[in-house]
Amino acid sequence: MNTVLLTAYVLIWPVLVAATLFVITRGAVREWSTARKNGDNLV
Repeated sequence: MNTVLLTAYVLIWPVLVAATLFVITRGAVREWSTARKNGDNLV
C-alpha cells in the first residue's frame, strides 16, 4: 500500500470523530437552548 494512502487513511479518523462530536454537541446545545427558552428541564 502506498505510504500516502496509508497516512491519509490514518489521519481521516480524527477528522471523522471531530465532525461527529461537533454534530452531537450542536444538537445538545440546541436542545438545551430550546428547553431553557420553554422553561422545561432538559432531563
